[in-house]
Amino acid sequence: MPNIPASLSSRLTALLSRIYFDADAQDLTDKVFEAFWPEGAHCRKRPRQPANSLWSEKDAMVITYGDTLIDGVHKPLDLLYDFLLEHMKGVVSGVHILPFFPFTSDDGFAVTDYRKVNPSLGDWADIERIGKSFHLMSDLVLNHVSSQGTWFNAYRQGQAPYDRFFFEASPDEDLSMVVRPRTTPLLREVDTSRGPRHVWCTFSHDQVDLDFRNPEVLLEILRIIRLHIDEGVRIIRLDAVAFIWKEPGTPSIHMPKTHAIVQLLRLLADYATETVVLLTETNVPKAENLSYFGQRNEAHAIYNFPLPPLILHAMLSGSAKHIRSWQRAMPPAPLGCAYLNFAASHDGVGMRPVEGLLPDDEIARVIETVKEAGGLASMRALPDGGQSVYELNTAFFSAMARTFEGEDGYQIERFVCSQTIVMSLEGIPALYIHSMLATPNDLEGVERRGMNRAINRHRWDYPTLRARLADPDSDQVRVLQALSERLRMRAKQPAFHPNATQFTLMLEDRVFGIWRQSLDRSQSIFALHNVSAETVDVPVATLNLIEDEHWMDLLTGEHIPSGQETVALAPYQCRWITNRH
Repeated sequence: MPNIPASLSSRLTALLSRIYFDADAQDLTDKVFEAFWPEGAHCRKRPRQPANSLWSEKDAMVITYGDTLIDGVHKPLDLLYDFLLEHMKGVVSGVHILPFFPFTSDDGFAVTDYRKVNPSLGDWADIERIGKSFHLMSDLVLNHVSSQGTWFNAYRQGQAPYDRFFFEASPDEDLSMVVRPRTTPLLREVDTSRGPRHVWCTFSHDQVDLDFRNPEVLLEILRIIRLHIDEGVRIIRLDAVAFIWKEPGTPSIHMPKTHAIVQLLRLLADYATETVVLLTETNVPKAENLSYFGQRNEAHAIYNFPLPPLILHAMLSGSAKHIRSWQRAMPPAPLGCAYLNFAASHDGVGMRPVEGLLPDDEIARVIETVKEAGGLASMRALPDGGQSVYELNTAFFSAMARTFEGEDGYQIERFVCSQTIVMSLEGIPALYIHSMLATPNDLEGVERRGMNRAINRHRWDYPTLRARLADPDSDQVRVLQALSERLRMRAKQPAFHPNATQFTLMLEDRVFGIWRQSLDRSQSIFALHNVSAETVDVPVATLNLIEDEHWMDLLTGEHIPSGQETVALAPYQCRWITNRH
């Protein structure tokens, strides 16, 4: 019998009773403990309590694929490590390496083996090496696996325990309410040793959904989490977690037992001797997304999904009206929790999160403008049989090439402003490597791979990239230097702690402004972002600059003397005006 602390045992048993009411909860508690803490591993005697000490203003992340950098000679993970040490050390604290496992489709999200590193990238030693220099995030693709992987092949052959690992449903059941992020048919018919079966495929027919009604599935996922922790991973990204519990006749998203499973994972993380942070990936409207904080007992961090489309709209429209209205209504993250802020990622810019935040005509203008800049749109199926834009597929740098008014000469300034907003807000900033490198739309990649998302998943030839980074006039150098300087500056400001106080300033529509104050109240920063192509004078009186303090713009070094009436913002200029410098 495992020696489980009484407080952990009772809480585990209660959760497991909610999830698996017909199972022996105490026996399952023992199995969960053994899966997460196998022989030789130890847990804390008491849980880690919610606090704002898991992160600081020094934290920022870069998001990348393991093979973003290639040269045909070296292992991609070797090249990534070289780039990270040369360009990202002291700029970011963490690295999110997107799925680095063997896979069959969806650029890694159709996993064939959770326990191996894709040999075309490198091996576990390469992952560990990066994890020793940066906080390492990995993807736990827990909703589905590859239809060509070991687990699904064993399922089709009727081999235990995999014969009960996948969610089966009948086409005769009422599946009309199921929320889908894709337009492909939900069910796929497959031949098995038990005859034809219909398996549930939320995302694609190569990504078959696991059946968490079987506790053996949960136990296997816990063993995989333990392996990743032992290999140096400290941030676990729960991919597509909203879909893991299904019930025909329901939307099969955000189900109560889904939240209970996330609570179970959080409980285990709180008792882990290693500092493990759980991040939920739920690309859904605001209230649904916020629900994954739970009562401070689910995710440590959630993606701030409305942010990318709202930033995109602000930069294209030249108005901060809608992003300001949204930000004013956003609650601060609970104690022990944080937002992960981003503008671009390996996926497109999701449009569902701005449902109800942007008027339909404004959404349509964003879509049209991105398309005019060379971007694409991906669709999702609606319950009534129609379709709507699920996400815009574009490199964020390319999306900044024009506004609603057309092209101009401000692409780099507009882009840097968009990323500076990400750095200024409450939360932890995460920047996509292609944002750091000003990578344009890869339309050739889309044509070659037959996938819209390839537009934002360019693979740089490393010698070519290094040549670009040696040219001071290249877009790559101009953007990388600008963003790196701001991230280094940000890391020195207590007012940019992910949980520091935030207040949205009521300025004119061309300026998005927020006030941040450090947890100890010693530093204030007024972060101003001109989202327009016009020069704007901001009245100092609207900023509440305390008279007896010496105020300075960190980004320019300019002092703001007492009595100055206005602060000028050039087109797309940002200012971080602070009393501590």
